[in-house]
Amino acid sequence: MAIERDKESLVTFLEKTNQSKRFLEKAEMIMPGGVTANIKYFAPYPIVLSKAQGAYVTDVDGNQYIDYLLSYGALMLGHGHSQIKEAVVRQLEEDGTNLFGTPHQLEVEMGETIQTLYPSMERLRYTNSGTEATLLALRIAAAYTGKRKIAKFEGHYHGGYDEVLVSVNPSLAKAGPEERPHAVLESKGMSQSHLETTIVLPFNDLESCEQILRDNHKDISAVIIEPLQAGFIPAKPIFIEGLRKLTEELDILLIFDEVKTGFRVSLGGAQELYHVEPDITTLGKVIGGGFPVGIVGGRKDIMMVSAPKGSADVFDHSQSKGSSASEVLFHSGTYNGHPTILAAGLATISVLKNEMNHVLNTTEELKSRLEWLFQKHHIPMKAIGVGSIFSVVLTEIEKIQNYRDLQLTNLRLRKEIDLHLLGEGIYMKPLNRYSLSTAHTELEVKSTVQAYEHILAKGLR
Repeated sequence: MAIERDKESLVTFLEKTNQSKRFLEKAEMIMPGGVTANIKYFAPYPIVLSKAQGAYVTDVDGNQYIDYLLSYGALMLGHGHSQIKEAVVRQLEEDGTNLFGTPHQLEVEMGETIQTLYPSMERLRYTNSGTEATLLALRIAAAYTGKRKIAKFEGHYHGGYDEVLVSVNPSLAKAGPEERPHAVLESKGMSQSHLETTIVLPFNDLESCEQILRDNHKDISAVIIEPLQAGFIPAKPIFIEGLRKLTEELDILLIFDEVKTGFRVSLGGAQELYHVEPDITTLGKVIGGGFPVGIVGGRKDIMMVSAPKGSADVFDHSQSKGSSASEVLFHSGTYNGHPTILAAGLATISVLKNEMNHVLNTTEELKSRLEWLFQKHHIPMKAIGVGSIFSVVLTEIEKIQNYRDLQLTNLRLRKEIDLHLLGEGIYMKPLNRYSLSTAHTELEVKSTVQAYEHILAKGLR
């Protein structure tokens, strides 16, 4: 019966998205696999979007969807928000250019705004993405501590570069013991050395983490963590508090990767919720207002290792006597602190200060109504998440606390439901988390619940 329903949802998908299929066939002649980022792909092929406004997107076949992907959470104000457009136009008109390549006033204005919301970020630097932000954070940690290894958590994602592309989504057959996970490389082309230099920790298990960190503390520069795994599985307060104390004791820096959670679980991110200050914080996504941006910030003494000094860096051709590039922490980028992007980010934060509670309330309403609906149809489900992010998790497990718990849930049924939802006009990449925006209202909540009701009435199990 399940196989027949799978076929039904697939046939509907194929019939409604024929132009997307044709587009991908053409795109495959230009880009490997037809996409320029692996995350944009899903089987049998990704939907190709052509227009968007507010909470809605439209594909090349003319199908309209309520968007819960929101560019993986980046669009906290929805698509095409008027105040972001106005801020971008105003910056271009007032400054006369979209790029200076020099310091400019918006770098300070945005920095002051960030420091007000994230007091732990005593000094900060801009990057062009969340991935670049975490990369810089780890370089700063290594420079500050003089140690080369890092520790990350199983199931946590911090970007697509080698040091952290370890044990993000490992098979349980390769993942090793739960209390002492094995490091598993997640891509071709990676050096085997990362199996030694990246140490994997079990999320929400303080006792096991303590043993691993004590065994390796002389070599570990930093522990990097998503305070909410994948943006929706929260750390237990006792775990995050214990991790903070432990890293301080062992002279290991604690990095909060708040690329997903910053401005989504609260304006001040997860550190505001937990009342825990990390040594370094990374931000991205929401603060760009739909443009590429990242920020790294932290304690003044730590961040100052990235300050330009008298020593020559890699671009200083004078190479003054007695100095070399190796004496300076190098960080650069033509587009770092891009004025147009910072203008969009400041506009985003301004709107969120007034409308954050609306997004949080709408999210809670959708979560509770979906949980009630699944209960009505006798399907075990939990809407897990904090703030404006959550995931539909099909399980009887009382509490989902880590990556391995998530692997034991009914992922097959969740994927089947997601494919049906596309046919019902709900846009969500299969198995992904839900993100809401200021553009989502009671109307979208009602339409989403109705779509779920139509699907669950088919008797899915």
